[in-house]
Amino acid sequence: MIVRTRFAPSPTGFLHLGGARTALFSWAYARHFGGQFILRIEDTDVERSTPEAVQAIIDGMKWLGLDHDEGPFYQMQHMDRYREVIAQMVKDGTAYYCYCSLEELDAMRERQRTAGEHTRYDGTWRPEPGKTLPPVPEGRHPVVRFKNPEEGDVTWEDQVKGTITISNQELDDLIIARQDGTPTYNFCVVVDDWDMRITHVIRGDDHVNNTPRQINILKALGAPLPLYAHLPMILGGDGEKLSKRHGAVSVMEYPEAGYLPDAMVNYLARLGWSHGDDEIFSREQFCQWFDFDHMSSSAARFDTEKLNWLNNHYIRQTDNAELARLVRPRLERLGAQLENAPDLIQVVELLKERVNTINELADAAMLFYRQPQPDAALLEKHLTAESLDALKNYVSNCETVEWNKDAISAMTKAVLAEHKLKMPQLAMPLRLLLTGQLQTPSIDAVVTLFGRDTVLSRLKSSLS
Repeated sequence: MIVRTRFAPSPTGFLHLGGARTALFSWAYARHFGGQFILRIEDTDVERSTPEAVQAIIDGMKWLGLDHDEGPFYQMQHMDRYREVIAQMVKDGTAYYCYCSLEELDAMRERQRTAGEHTRYDGTWRPEPGKTLPPVPEGRHPVVRFKNPEEGDVTWEDQVKGTITISNQELDDLIIARQDGTPTYNFCVVVDDWDMRITHVIRGDDHVNNTPRQINILKALGAPLPLYAHLPMILGGDGEKLSKRHGAVSVMEYPEAGYLPDAMVNYLARLGWSHGDDEIFSREQFCQWFDFDHMSSSAARFDTEKLNWLNNHYIRQTDNAELARLVRPRLERLGAQLENAPDLIQVVELLKERVNTINELADAAMLFYRQPQPDAALLEKHLTAESLDALKNYVSNCETVEWNKDAISAMTKAVLAEHKLKMPQLAMPLRLLLTGQLQTPSIDAVVTLFGRDTVLSRLKSSLS
């Protein structure tokens, strides 16, 4: 058997984190077994589906690196196929026309509520041997209902949750085609999974209640049943359903916020799945290791601090030239003066150990690409008489010192020794005059990157 999985989002909004994890697990399972991963866009909700949402899904998949082998397929392009199957089911007696009006259905539910019964369709138009159906109302268009079994149970071995059993008495005859003839979600999913030969349906556990209905329809069609795996929810750190108040929810907000795709993939992989104590691993390792034996059936909690820790790791592992490519447009948006300035590749190499996101890296790099505006009160505090004499000596030495970090470091120590000062007494005013801030990497590294001309120009103009 060739493993075939699918990711089937509805394009009614952005690709959220839960959907991204579902896509990741479906992709990894297919890759683990050398199978195929299919992308299907379930766009039958015409009023809410938008081209922008479709593009957001495709962009999110591309950013995460989840390449699909087939698709994207669009359900709206398969309407003829759905209608063909529905017509055959009506002919076979596994589906039937129901002419109940909305008012009649409301009255039916009200009677059931009053009697303390479970509200469900009562089978008014369900054909049975010896049963006389009501006269067809003139001019009323029917829906088509699936003739769900009335006895027995639906049982399946969920790959995550274990054995699940639902009584057929809990399921009524669901509508599979509306009055205008358009098929409904649960029906389209079944036909698509059948036609696309899906072997494993991996999706969120909010679909558990759909599964027995879909299994019954598949059985009525004589179609093979896929294996089902329902993934637990992702909750916020407070245990509540993940929402905007927990931070970004759309996947495509994360590249904008400065996260790397490898970090996000690594993090999502650990939400509900584990491989021993391994925290950091590549996509290739994840695909090699991934199975359902190590899936948790409990809800996972999204932890931004953990994501930041992972992102820091991947930033440190990323090639400096690639980091510079990612940082440059952010610097430009911040108004950076990039002409005749320190080499950006060397700057990111100096700073990348200290940051959790590309945005933080851009913010940190700005100290090299803007004119310093030191706070007057800080200057008064740190630019003492002792440090001023040392700074003038430092400027003089900058005229002739060999311009590399080791030589500048040796020169700095010599100036400190000559003036009997400690490093902060020279480094603090130097930082303020060169960058306008007190917190920077090693002052020798900063001075080296600025270059002789910039250092002399800024210090002389400030000390004159």
